Amino acid sequence: MIEQYVLGLQEVDEMQVAVVGGKGAHLGGLSRIEGVRVPAGFCVTTDAFRRILAEAPSIGDRLDQLSRLNPDDREAIGTLSAAIRQTIEGIAIPGDLAAAITRALAQLGEQAAYAVRSSATAEDLPTASFAGQQDTYLNVVGPAAILRHVSRCWASLFTERAVTYRQRNGFDHRKVHMAVVVQQMVFPQAAGIVFTADPVTGNRKVATVDAGFGLGEALVSGLVNPDVYKVRDGEVVTKAVAAKKCAIQASPAGGTQVLPIDPQRQGLPALTDAQVVRLVQLGRRIEAHFGRPQDIEWCLVDDGFQIVQSRPITTLFPIPETGDQENHVYLSVGHQQMMTDPMKPLGLSVWQLTAMAPMHEAGGRLFVDVTRHLASPASRAGLLEMAGRSDPLIRDALETVLDRGDFVPSLRDGGPGGPPVGGGGSAPIETDPAIVTGLIERSQASIAALRRDIRTKTGPALFDFLLEAFQEHKRVLGDPLNLQAIMAGMEATWWLNDKLGEWLGEKNAADTLTLSAPGNVTSEMGLALLDVADVIRAHPAVVAFLQGVDDEGFLDELPKLAGGTEARDAIKAYLDRYGMRCVGEIDITRPRWSERPTTLVPLILDNIKLFEPGAAERRFEHGRQEAKKKEQDVLSRLRTLPDGEQKADETKRMIDRVRTFIGYREYPKYNIVSRYFVYKQAVLEEAERLVQANVLPEKEDIYYLTFQELHDVVRTNQVDDQLIQQRKDAFRSYRTLTPPRVLTSDGEAIAGAYRRDDVPAGALIGLPVSAGTIEGRARVILDMAQADLEAGDILVTAYTDPSWSPLFVAITGLVTEVGGLMTHGAVIAREYGLPAVVGVEQATRLIRDGQRIRVHGTDGYVEILP
Repeated sequence: MIEQYVLGLQEVDEMQVAVVGGKGAHLGGLSRIEGVRVPAGFCVTTDAFRRILAEAPSIGDRLDQLSRLNPDDREAIGTLSAAIRQTIEGIAIPGDLAAAITRALAQLGEQAAYAVRSSATAEDLPTASFAGQQDTYLNVVGPAAILRHVSRCWASLFTERAVTYRQRNGFDHRKVHMAVVVQQMVFPQAAGIVFTADPVTGNRKVATVDAGFGLGEALVSGLVNPDVYKVRDGEVVTKAVAAKKCAIQASPAGGTQVLPIDPQRQGLPALTDAQVVRLVQLGRRIEAHFGRPQDIEWCLVDDGFQIVQSRPITTLFPIPETGDQENHVYLSVGHQQMMTDPMKPLGLSVWQLTAMAPMHEAGGRLFVDVTRHLASPASRAGLLEMAGRSDPLIRDALETVLDRGDFVPSLRDGGPGGPPVGGGGSAPIETDPAIVTGLIERSQASIAALRRDIRTKTGPALFDFLLEAFQEHKRVLGDPLNLQAIMAGMEATWWLNDKLGEWLGEKNAADTLTLSAPGNVTSEMGLALLDVADVIRAHPAVVAFLQGVDDEGFLDELPKLAGGTEARDAIKAYLDRYGMRCVGEIDITRPRWSERPTTLVPLILDNIKLFEPGAAERRFEHGRQEAKKKEQDVLSRLRTLPDGEQKADETKRMIDRVRTFIGYREYPKYNIVSRYFVYKQAVLEEAERLVQANVLPEKEDIYYLTFQELHDVVRTNQVDDQLIQQRKDAFRSYRTLTPPRVLTSDGEAIAGAYRRDDVPAGALIGLPVSAGTIEGRARVILDMAQADLEAGDILVTAYTDPSWSPLFVAITGLVTEVGGLMTHGAVIAREYGLPAVVGVEQATRLIRDGQRIRVHGTDGYVEILP
């Protein structure tokens, strides 16, 4: 292959990222759009970069060293990356390469000054922008200086910030190469950025323009505040003109300089409204060409705009694809299911196939379209009521959309309503423990039949069987009695809180009345791990061994130790009952505890350290007695009120109802994940056959296919390797995104607000879900496997699904970023008597690990203590 060291911008387009890097490819694409002016220039290709690296073989060894470093080891990364940069800048550019660059300069004419800009192959990508990670040099004068700055751009691939960014985003240093863009310098009156979607709200119909005098570097570097304009439907809807005291201008001797702006001009807008609208129209043309919202750098020269860069906006949350032009409002499924991480395609599709309502995918997450429910006054009221009880931020976000009065068009003509979100209603149900027992027995029988019948199914027949199993899955969940039992416990909780608040002035009285409620499979799971710790505690050799465990085969090693057989049997018995669980368990692709039992080891060791033998039984009995005392107290106080006997009788019925049914609230999820583990084991056996047949390199590659795509692969023994790689890249990018509670089809992410003024200044506001006040050390934990708890710790995390409950036995309070009154973490916190506040926005960022905090679980706020 003939190496090409220099290509003109007119010779390249956005498909040639591997040759000219992201910036060069996009500039080439821009230069082909009618009506878009791009300063003339050329690209020094990645072939030239590889030629330079070949001059210093030692760089390869240093790149291997870099790859092994922890991204948080800034000192080591800084030292090693500086050495690599120094080596590259010290390499003399070979004569033929230097000649190719100077020839390209000569062809551009007598232009004296140029911009020399880095253009890496992992830059300006749809999934990673790498904005500001490599270097740009402006107003470079003369061929010798340009060659010197080309070397600097090559070296800037290894700035500390660029190296760290690649490591955090999973890019291999050896597979990223650097091109350099050399363009004629433009000297603008004004410059800035146009975002073709609002970068703050995500709204695709609102463009934002930042503008300042002189070169755009003043804005990028933060030297001055820009004028900010927002444009919608060809009209400036808001603008804020900043006082711009200085500007960056070209220096006569080369480079740039900061110059003061005449005081009389400082408050003037950098652009007229007409220019802003024209610029946004240009931006829309560029957006249409590239097929996604763009972050565009522009310069105003003699009342004409020149475009010097365009890259995808990578921070926007994607919009569900519906294929229509109608307005839609979506609710996040992840916020309801306590799993806001992205899911892999197989996990998404299996959840969609087994869910009770249609769901739409965006950004690796699932959303429910509630537009029809908002359109009808009757269903709207029910939706807002349910949302308000579960997550006030969702209700407020929905009301924000409704208050505008122009997004849901059927509000004016009374559109169709549709069934309630989340399934059927709550017909009356008697308070009979046998109802719960019967539901559980039917569920267990269905799972036993699934395990029995799936054993003989392989190949395409397995997938036909699974589609039938998914229907049985939905039939079990959709059983009206199942839904009534779930709602009976929830509605009794709400009734008790509302009525006892009204009659006795008690806040969240149900929190104490539900302590140690019977039959809660999730809270029992946490207590059962205390029993496992009791078995292991008696065998010091086993405890010592577990402290060094990092291999998933450790259970087979235990019998070699004194007491090891008993320890292994206790852990295996626990896994037989709960091993299908894991963090993020609604995603079938997540590793289950049975597949990764080391996850439980830190929790077992914490239980040994923090508790005495018999703690599980004592804890449950203590909660039961507290609930009983609370019941007696409440009933006796009610009887002293007017109509007290009637109020006490009603309350007693509701207490019996909540204690009968609230524990069952956790069982349907247990049923779902139990069935999921059976499905997963079956499809993994198919994946192993595909690996043996050389169709797939790794079993886990099936996770990046939807259920139907995997069915097709099994049927044809053919797979699209490129599709799997694209899905892996997309999943990696989705992990950097934060899903919104409410999302519109315009792309607007609406967070909602608590709108409360009854909390101390500086407190973090959330939703009170478990009463009481506790003070202690904040333990900020994002990965359950990294738990290391001390007595009195308060858990602070993003979300908790049922798999986190074994941690709850060892903490004294709970703070989460996501959650509602009836989500799993809230239910278990109440059963264990832990003060808890959920829905605290950015709690894991605002609260530092080790800080002392006070959790007000009754009033719903958290104080950070000095």
